[in-house]
Amino acid sequence: MTSPTPLIGVSTSMLKIKELINHVAQTCLNILITGETGVGKEVVAQTLYAESNRSKNNFVKINCAVLPETLLESELYGYEKGAFTGAHKKRYGKFLTADKGVLFLDEIGDMPLSLQSKMLHVLQSGEFSPLGSDQDFKTDVWVIAATNQCLEEKIKNKTFREDLFYRLNIIKIDIPPLRERPEDIPALVEYYFKRYLSQHPKAHAEKPDSQTMARLCSYDWPGNVRQLQNCIKKLMVLNSWDKIFEELPDEASTPETLPSEYTSQAKLAGSATHSPDYLFDSESGNLRMRSISEFVDLSTSSEKLFEDISLKKIKKRASDRAEKDAIVFVLEKVGWNRSKAAKILKVSYKTLLYKMSEFNVNPPVS
Repeated sequence: MTSPTPLIGVSTSMLKIKELINHVAQTCLNILITGETGVGKEVVAQTLYAESNRSKNNFVKINCAVLPETLLESELYGYEKGAFTGAHKKRYGKFLTADKGVLFLDEIGDMPLSLQSKMLHVLQSGEFSPLGSDQDFKTDVWVIAATNQCLEEKIKNKTFREDLFYRLNIIKIDIPPLRERPEDIPALVEYYFKRYLSQHPKAHAEKPDSQTMARLCSYDWPGNVRQLQNCIKKLMVLNSWDKIFEELPDEASTPETLPSEYTSQAKLAGSATHSPDYLFDSESGNLRMRSISEFVDLSTSSEKLFEDISLKKIKKRASDRAEKDAIVFVLEKVGWNRSKAAKILKVSYKTLLYKMSEFNVNPPVS
């Protein structure tokens, strides 16, 4: 079983979402997650579940958009044998399967109006009857719903119940599109590059250099994080960032025009997130991000990011790396003669052996 995807982001908007999750995860209040397709609504739902006291019980997902009305009802509430044609045996629904856990209602805006009243009743009372049954069942589920639609507009058009909306929308988490938070892109690329490279160990894909990262950050990403994920998956096969950019819709950035476009795009996002312009306004900004990522995991999913950005910790990691590089360099120059290397490095022979063991430095196998 693959581990759940962490909630990745260093932008102000994503840090606020992480903070809100920390506040509400233990309350089990109904939550409505909104945002464009591909922004990571299910990742937020999974993070809420993982940080709640229900994490040892089931996380059950149902997509309200992909099932016809009759099938959606039977999936949610279950049915008795003989309840309808084809019901050859009793089946439990998602509300019972998710008892004491989480029920994630994806694309709640597509739930047929005729089913919304029954959903409202279950949310109010915790009771429901499976299809073909006159028995009431009690369930204790934490309902998290998600939509990429404007439910307020659907309420005006009378295609979504206002009372159900308020029952679901006790806590609202709105995820901004990726184009409004380009500072999250380097961390996302770092995480998914590592993830997909581990799945394709024979791939010869290379991490993006500073210019490639600038192009990635300046692109609008209409498909949001999901589109970025798919590009990195494709990279594992094509092994060429140029080919990836060629296939991106409306990807018109060129090396000559990148700096100004990149700066304006980042500043546009920065106005909403108060992110520092110096992270994005030049190639040096990208180099700075890449340098930090060598010592700190920018893809971390919690406050651990800021715990790791400690000058003391970074100094130790940088010092260890420099020492290791120096030791290997000298050893290679003297043909791995440790006595000569110790004299050149001005340390005792015993200290050199200790350092070699600490940094896992071994002579090449002949």
